[in-house]
Amino acid sequence: MGTFAGIFIVVIAFFIILSGIFTVKQQTAALVERFGKFLSIRNSGLHFKIPIVDRIAGKINLKIQQLDVNVETKTKDDVFVHLKVSVQYQVTRAKIYDAFYKLESPSAQITSYVFDVVRAEVPKMKLDDVFERKDDVANAVKSELNDAMLDYGYDIIRTLVTDIDPDNKVKDSMNRINASEREKVAAEFEGEAERIKIVAVARAEAESKRLQGQGIADQRREIARGLEESVEVLNKVGINSQEASALIVVTQHYDTLQSIGSQTNSNLILMPNSPEAGSNMLNDMIASFTAASQIGEEMKKQNDRKTIQQKPD
Repeated sequence: MGTFAGIFIVVIAFFIILSGIFTVKQQTAALVERFGKFLSIRNSGLHFKIPIVDRIAGKINLKIQQLDVNVETKTKDDVFVHLKVSVQYQVTRAKIYDAFYKLESPSAQITSYVFDVVRAEVPKMKLDDVFERKDDVANAVKSELNDAMLDYGYDIIRTLVTDIDPDNKVKDSMNRINASEREKVAAEFEGEAERIKIVAVARAEAESKRLQGQGIADQRREIARGLEESVEVLNKVGINSQEASALIVVTQHYDTLQSIGSQTNSNLILMPNSPEAGSNMLNDMIASFTAASQIGEEMKKQNDRKTIQQKPD
């Protein structure tokens, strides 16, 4: 019985001594109290404390931590937006005591300051300005938090406005406006392209007409030169100019009929096109030329008589 009690006492003593040994992880600080009063700060490594007398009151993380705060507020142009503000903070080694004993909930404290600053700054801006000046909002939050949290042993490393989310109806309106602007720009480009195409077609058509007119003028010039040469040849064989002209017209008439007949799919009809048409045309032209010549001779004689009568005696 005595041996069993001795073993029991040794085991209890061993566990009591073992409870006085503890370790602290890297980038962590442990605060030790003795009978409820602060005793010391233990950094990373192996440490000892008096069992039952000393106790670890708590541990503080010395790494850089991040807290994301979602804030709903209203802009100057009465648009409700949700802002996500990310705050990166760290406990300073020189103020571990203050960080542990002065502040019950650092995350709640930081959240309150973020709400206060964002709801003071954003209502001064329009929605577009919030997007453009989000860094100003982040800097205002950082400045306010640094002044408030430094006394509690917390250093604000950086603040970021990571998301700006307007109301769904506002987003839909903004998307429609952007789509309309893009369609407007696209329509302007399409209109300009169509205008360039029309101008190019018009210039090409004008150049085509100019060349076509030049070709017709050259063609008529050559036809006139050929007719002139034909009349000269016929005059040399005793055919006067009127008869020569009539002969050429009749010849061209029959040449045209022959050309039309050689084209099987032609819908052109030459009027008149009867066998007597050539001779009738020739007779009509000769009669017309003869009558015109007689009228011209008569008018010349009348003019000569008037001239003689007007001369003084």
